[in-house]
Amino acid sequence: MTAPSPPGEGGQPRARRDRTHYLYLAVIAAVVAGVVVGFAAPGVAVELKPLGTGFVNLIKMMISPIIFCTIVLGVGSVRKAAKVGAVGGLALGYFMVMSTVALAIGLVVGNLLEPGSGLHLTESLRHAGEAQAKGAHESTADFVLGIIPTTMVSAFTGGEVLQTLLVALLAGFALQAMGSAGEPVLRGVGHIQRLVFRILSMIMWAAPVGAFGAMAAVVGATGVDALKSLAVIMIGFYVTCLLFVIVVLGTLLRLVAGVNVFALLKYLGREFLLILSTSSSESALPRLIAKMEHLGVSRPVVGITVPTGYSFNLDGTAIYLTMSSLFVAEAMGDPLSLSQQISLLLFMIIASKGAAGVTGAGLATLAGGLQSHRPELVDGVGLIVGIDRFMSEARALTNFAGNAVATVLVGTWTKEIDKPRVAEVLSGRLPFDETTLSGDGHGHEAAPEPTEPEPVKAA
Repeated sequence: MTAPSPPGEGGQPRARRDRTHYLYLAVIAAVVAGVVVGFAAPGVAVELKPLGTGFVNLIKMMISPIIFCTIVLGVGSVRKAAKVGAVGGLALGYFMVMSTVALAIGLVVGNLLEPGSGLHLTESLRHAGEAQAKGAHESTADFVLGIIPTTMVSAFTGGEVLQTLLVALLAGFALQAMGSAGEPVLRGVGHIQRLVFRILSMIMWAAPVGAFGAMAAVVGATGVDALKSLAVIMIGFYVTCLLFVIVVLGTLLRLVAGVNVFALLKYLGREFLLILSTSSSESALPRLIAKMEHLGVSRPVVGITVPTGYSFNLDGTAIYLTMSSLFVAEAMGDPLSLSQQISLLLFMIIASKGAAGVTGAGLATLAGGLQSHRPELVDGVGLIVGIDRFMSEARALTNFAGNAVATVLVGTWTKEIDKPRVAEVLSGRLPFDETTLSGDGHGHEAAPEPTEPEPVKAA
């Protein structure tokens, strides 16, 4: 009678999924409570900000080890190094094209809405713009050199995604070159990955507390005044991001992979809720890696595309940069001519690549970009400071959706995706196990790679 409960097999995973269902209901309740407290007691609400910051920091603490384990296992288990290079090259090419498309869309919508006309810049807002511009800009050389960590260990302690990515790729290729001698190391990394995901699932139970603190603080600090005067650009930005995900990414996903974008967004519903409550797409990065593997995309594709996409595939940030630049120019009474807009578009293609891994990165990159390209407009960045937190929600959600779609597309182009499994997962017949963050136990074996080691054994 008592036998079924201790083993943790059979019906046990379903009970665990039910408990996490209540967890995410608690997150929704916490967000609502945070909004209420923010309006009712703004002074108290602002003091709750450390709760949200602490939760996001707990998630960020796990990002480096998860990326390291995922990439080392993915690259190390592939017998052909050229395959990894093909995945990386395809992913970077796609990221560059889609970032340019997103920037162009932001430019078109910004010209149609003309949201900044009629606003006035106060002295306090002028200083806010100057503060954002300080230290926001870095040269391309600084960005490239910043990818190289001081030591191999500092890549994990510095919190830089690209540094971790570099070290993990080097370790993966080294294990690949070691052949069978590297198998024990790969198995060890696999055990560490399971441990890290288990810790992450424990941290997730603090999500309601983090969501409450983050939402209360931003509502308490912002109030409704800034929202009223800046509603046009805010609503326009949300609608633009929504149309970009559904029309542009959705069409691409259907034509290339035959996947319905709404089914994919539904599958990632809990991650979107987590991003909405914390205003950080980084909080969902580890879960995106786990869910894409569970979906049926091979481990090397997931391990390379997702972390790289978090630095180079920022569709929401790209739309924000061009729309906000036009908004600032209008508000300052110095609208950009067509040639200036095209010049700004080309500049922002480069500037947007440095927007990852920094809190408030969109606002800082906007200020840095304008500082380099049109210094006289930097003061106008202060106009957006009041609503940037609300716009960062849409930025983070769009960036996340763009990286999920990119992973499926790159998996399809490289033939590293299990199409029947994708259909099973998206239909709900193959559920994701929230306790272990590894699906039904087969999520990490979704890659076709296991067929490759056999010729090595025969030799």
